[in-house]
Amino acid sequence: MSTLLLRVIVSPQEIRRVTLQTIPPSVDELRTTLRNMLGLRGNFILQFEDPDFGNELCNLTDMKDLPTERATLKVLFTEPVSDSTLDTASLSSLTSSIGSPSSGDSPEWPDPFVIPDFSHDVELQLRRANDAYASNGTVMTISKSVKSEILDRLADTISKITAYPSKDHYESVAKALVSKHPCLSEPGSGKGWFCWVFSLRFKMGNYRQRMMAAGCPEVVVNKRKRGEGRSKPIKKSKKGEIHYLPEPPEGQTTVKSEKDRETMLLEVQKRDPDLQLLGELMTATFSQRRQEIIGDEPLISAVMDRWPALFSQRQISAEFSRIVTKDLLESFLDGLDALVPSLLELYKAAAASGRRVTLSSVLNCLQKEDTNQNRRTATLLGLPRYLSEDSSDIIRMCDVHGETLDVIMKGMQLGLLIGHEGPLQDEFPLEVFSVVLVVEEKIILHGISDVSTGFAMLMGAIYCLNLEYPRKMRYSFEFVQRVMMKIQPDQCSARIHGLRNKLLRYLL
Repeated sequence: MSTLLLRVIVSPQEIRRVTLQTIPPSVDELRTTLRNMLGLRGNFILQFEDPDFGNELCNLTDMKDLPTERATLKVLFTEPVSDSTLDTASLSSLTSSIGSPSSGDSPEWPDPFVIPDFSHDVELQLRRANDAYASNGTVMTISKSVKSEILDRLADTISKITAYPSKDHYESVAKALVSKHPCLSEPGSGKGWFCWVFSLRFKMGNYRQRMMAAGCPEVVVNKRKRGEGRSKPIKKSKKGEIHYLPEPPEGQTTVKSEKDRETMLLEVQKRDPDLQLLGELMTATFSQRRQEIIGDEPLISAVMDRWPALFSQRQISAEFSRIVTKDLLESFLDGLDALVPSLLELYKAAAASGRRVTLSSVLNCLQKEDTNQNRRTATLLGLPRYLSEDSSDIIRMCDVHGETLDVIMKGMQLGLLIGHEGPLQDEFPLEVFSVVLVVEEKIILHGISDVSTGFAMLMGAIYCLNLEYPRKMRYSFEFVQRVMMKIQPDQCSARIHGLRNKLLRYLL
């Protein structure tokens, strides 16, 4: 038996037919194959319908237990998406969308990268060449047709994950290719795969042209119109987005998406809207919403008119999870709490040396009321001061008995407005009664209970609305993303890399 037909149950709504040309020798390799073919994320086990027990489900521990020719498998995720607390309610409707992505979703980059099977004639040539290499170390003389077939197949596999692979991605593919087929090694290259990286780069550039002609949204949005300057920014993932510009799910047409959006508009106007229905509609229209926000770059007022359901803590958290596949509040608050002690020690050392005098006012307030919430607030408000950044246009204080909101929000393109009662204690709000999120001088989210949750929602809004980090606080936001939330942590700037090294010394 050389092939195996599988019926894979990912969720009640996602049941896929999979044909394996070669049967994996182990259950672990079968999991890796299904993870790449179906775009599965997270840890999971496989169960199969055992004919010896009336097709009841049993855990798959040995490939020999599978029925021959065809079998039914069930994917059972062992790490479901955790529910958010506070005002975000439950994201149960999101769990299925993260655990069982639709056909339009892009899976995470596999590690290691799995080299696909090539055409039958190419596989035969590679097999003979690999035998020769194992025998006497002779590398394969690659014909133009064979190289073209290899690059085309690899480009097709890469494009299903991302249209814009990074340098590390190219290198991982080249390493995996030479590891699986050592006959393709380059004798004049120290690593044996260096030239394959360049070939893959050129092939992906050509392949993106074909994807654009086919109407791939992520590539089409990058097409420069005639007459536009070369300095026009490329619209592609910059902050570690996994689903930056996804294609619509199978069966979700433009007409259906628009009807779902109109249904959502009616539902959100109700006194007690159905939160589960709103979550399902937001998931179904995710692709349309991303194409509008990224492709059209509308004003925030237009986004609020078309997608009012997005502007709540619950839906910003859910949208962030769709984009980055991380829980917004959990990743932010857990990362913040882990860094609070070492950051505060770093602030104290800087204030004592006289290099960051402005940090003293933040630290002095903790001596008056050292609560967990105040420590979080002090850590967040002290970060831009430690990095010598001006936060006055991004973080502003508002006394309930002071100036009007219109006056205070003037000039705020993106930031937090922290409402407090009574006078400030050395510019530090000890009694926060509400935090609001401001974009383009408009309040898009209000009623946030504390500063740390407000910062988390600010990060969520930046991702959901495809906003750039404020230039005056770009290092603070980069630190939050890469160090605190661990999104693309290996691509820090030199400044943030230095700060992270300092923190490691305090942790040690």
